[in-house]
Amino acid sequence: MATVELTKDNFEGIIADHGLVIIDFWAAWCGPCQAFGPIFEQVSERFPDAVFAKVNTDQERELAGTFGIQSIPTLMIFRDKIIIYSQPGMLPAKALVELVTKARELDMDEVRREIAASQSGAASPAH
Repeated sequence: MATVELTKDNFEGIIADHGLVIIDFWAAWCGPCQAFGPIFEQVSERFPDAVFAKVNTDQERELAGTFGIQSIPTLMIFRDKIIIYSQPGMLPAKALVELVTKARELDMDEVRREIAASQSGAASPAH
């Protein structure tokens, strides 16, 4: 699947309609972003069940601001409408494949339990 362009107008719908969304926050003037773009596109072809999306931070300042993006490229992963990963910096293809694979395998029931526990102030059970 080719990458899709995310805007403030289509963001909510894409997150709501897809279980796994990998987002690259980038800008045209950013050298590391330009280097990461082809890697992001290449890896997207390996995961047709996921949405790989790009947010141009110059054109979508409000969206970038909503997520506190301060460094680009920043990679963010949503799974079942929950942010499970958000880190600045580019990744080599192998690391990105491993990250997406782990995101797909994550036990979201456990994630939701941990979120509920942290929001209620209870300590998360030891693993």
